[in-house]
This record gives sequence, C-alpha cells and structure tokens, in this order.
Amino acid sequence: MSQPALHPLDALDHKLLAALQQDASLTNQELAARVGLSPSPCLRRVKALEAAGIILRRVALLDPKKLGLSLMALVQISMDRHTPERFERFEATVKQYPEVRTCYLITGQQSDYLLEILVPTMDDYQAFLLEKITRIEGVSGVHSSFVMRRVVETTALPLQYLERQLPSD
Repeated sequence: MSQPALHPLDALDHKLLAALQQDASLTNQELAARVGLSPSPCLRRVKALEAAGIILRRVALLDPKKLGLSLMALVQISMDRHTPERFERFEATVKQYPEVRTCYLITGQQSDYLLEILVPTMDDYQAFLLEKITRIEGVSGVHSSFVMRRVVETTALPLQYLERQLPSD
C-alpha cells in the first residue's frame, strides 16, 4: 500500500510543528523566537501549514477530572449488519453525543467500533448506554471496559518519522 503524498516539510517546519504541539497558545513572536525565525516568515510558514491541512486547528486541552468527568469507558460496539447505511446512521448519531470523545471504525476484533466515553459517574454511563447507545438502530452488542488510570495520553504526533522525508546533506 503506497503512502499518500506528503506536503514537503523542512527542518524549520518540523520545529514549528513540535513547538505548536507543545503549546498552541504561543504568540507568533514567541513561536518565531523558539524556532529561530523572524515573525513574518514564521507567520507565513504557519499559514502555509494550515492551508495544506497539516495544522487542522488549535484547541485548549481541558482536564476531565477537574471538570467532574472522572469515568472513562472504552466501548466496543457490534453492528447487526455491515451495510453502508447502518454504519452511516451509527456514525451520524454518535457524532451528536458530547460524551463520545473518540469513535473508531475498527477491524481485527469481534466489534465494529471502539468508542471512548467520558462521563461523571457509573450512573451517568449506565444512562448514556441505555438511553442512547443501545437505542441506535443496528447496535447488536456492547462490551464496556473502564479505564483505571491513564498511563500515556498525548495529543502530540510522533514527528520523528518526518525526518525521513528531509533531503540528506
């Protein structure tokens, strides 16, 4: 399977991306100083990375526990039929639920989807499951696992693999 064509990136782009993954709230001045550019070329590069779709958006990361969202469930969902219509309906429905932090269509398991759910308590999870998930047409099985502790959690992508595309000197 071939890799999709990548937007050509250089070492400065890598530095920009790494700095923004660590702190997207940096001002253009701060970012430019951090990567060794003047502000105007720094801003042009960031705008180009946004235009290329490499930088999707900048967000604030919130602490779920400090907001009372202390229960995380990993939920495997099985569908009764594997038709585009069933999958489209399921996906459109779960996109509407703010409790769903991520939803993956998966393979290699007996389930079709893996969801990450955040709620305050087990009672809230039970209500979410019974009132929302199990009522989606086509859901034939649900298997829930509960996260005891987050060992690794990051939003940063492994940029070291981008080094392969840099021209060698």
